[in-house]
Amino acid sequence: MVEIFSSSGRFHIHGHRRWLTGRIPAHRAFLIVLWIVGFFLVFIWQRSSVSDSGARMNFWLRAPLYPVPKLRPTAFNLTDFGGVGDGVTLNTEAFVRAVAQIATLGSQGGGQLNVQPGFWLTAPFNLTSHMTLFLAEGAVILGIQDENYWPLMPALPSYGSGREQGGPCYASLIHGQNLKDVVITGHNGTIHGQGQSWWTKFKQKLLRHTRGPLVQLMWSRDIVISNITLRDSPFWTLHPYDCKNVTISDVTILAPVSGAPNTDGIDPDSCEDVVIENCYICVGDDGIAIKSGWDQYGIKYAKPSANILIRNVIVRSVVSAGVSIGSEMSGGVSNVTIENLHVWESRRGVRIKTAPGRGGYVRDISYNNLTFDNVRVGIVIKTDYNEHPDEGFDPKALPTIERINFKGIHGQGVRVPVRIHGSEEIPVKNISFKDMSVGITYKKKHIFQCSFVQGRTIGSIFPSPCENLDRYDEQGNLVKHSVSQNNTDVDYDF
Repeated sequence: MVEIFSSSGRFHIHGHRRWLTGRIPAHRAFLIVLWIVGFFLVFIWQRSSVSDSGARMNFWLRAPLYPVPKLRPTAFNLTDFGGVGDGVTLNTEAFVRAVAQIATLGSQGGGQLNVQPGFWLTAPFNLTSHMTLFLAEGAVILGIQDENYWPLMPALPSYGSGREQGGPCYASLIHGQNLKDVVITGHNGTIHGQGQSWWTKFKQKLLRHTRGPLVQLMWSRDIVISNITLRDSPFWTLHPYDCKNVTISDVTILAPVSGAPNTDGIDPDSCEDVVIENCYICVGDDGIAIKSGWDQYGIKYAKPSANILIRNVIVRSVVSAGVSIGSEMSGGVSNVTIENLHVWESRRGVRIKTAPGRGGYVRDISYNNLTFDNVRVGIVIKTDYNEHPDEGFDPKALPTIERINFKGIHGQGVRVPVRIHGSEEIPVKNISFKDMSVGITYKKKHIFQCSFVQGRTIGSIFPSPCENLDRYDEQGNLVKHSVSQNNTDVDYDF
């Protein structure tokens, strides 16, 4: 008999000892009881732990998917300086105060400004040396649309005038001059120019000055721009000017493909040692345009663009070209490699453009592994792009175009694969084509157009190249020498 006591007295239960020992051994029953007791003890401890550290648990629940890395010895949040990310409050002073604070830390390795998720409306502001501007996932810097908030700057010395209007130009939204060691990066946060009002006023001729870029860094070096989105710039989107050692990587650049005039994606201008890689660009003008000054002002400024690598880039440019050189190239452009480029649904694939009066040179340019998909004209060299800053240009200042190499050119849906329009004044010299096969949509003649061109084709080329070029086999043996390099077979009607 087992006796169990309760508050109401004694109970007598017969036979339970035999049932327990017959069904479950005593030692196993003991272990089960211990396990149940232990479970309840752990449960009570966990509840106590959660209760005592609620703030800590809430922190982990609120933690962002991508925590912001600390890339400098000291880091700040924009909210530390009074920033409000509601899309309405103007945050210009918050940015200015933050940059001023970071400017005092140069000798200590600089500082990082974190822009948290939100919509941060601002007028233009400047960066400083040894600074990282970090845009978190969901962070959007918005440019104010009222041009009265945008200060004016002198025209670029290698242009002599605003690109659209004489005199000064509007500043860029994010700007820097004479800087060193600047990083703009993030978890694909966005710098948004809200360019719609600028485009409308430009088309209605309501602006008195040339529109400003979205991001412009001038006379600076050691620049890294990566892992962000740039969109709807008032004018050119990303404009490094007379900079050295620039890396632009994993950047997305967007603008409407029509109705967004002059919204070039990336314009390295009189820059040296530049890498542009792993980018996606869909804009209302050239995806990438390499420049170096305009006519007599660029000739005098004499700062070339050189040592530029563009690779692994996808571009859509319905009204212009995937990658251009010029037309402002008066300081010279040389040693450029463009490889693994995909241009789709665009007016032109790659283009070199210049004119009498530019001076300068375009030379030692290599195009490797280009793909054109539904492109009107694949390869363009144009020597009569006659836009000038004023009447002071010298029409006898003739540019030279030489040593241009194309290798691995493929695609489909291309109407005119090649259009090389040299002239008697500006012949195109030493150009070569190797491994070219482009599916065409225009079955008549004039699909490989040339004038005043000297160069060669190597191996199999489709469609059939123009008669201006010497033909070599895959082993480099001359097959056919050109009868006349000055044949003109260029048709701009399509």
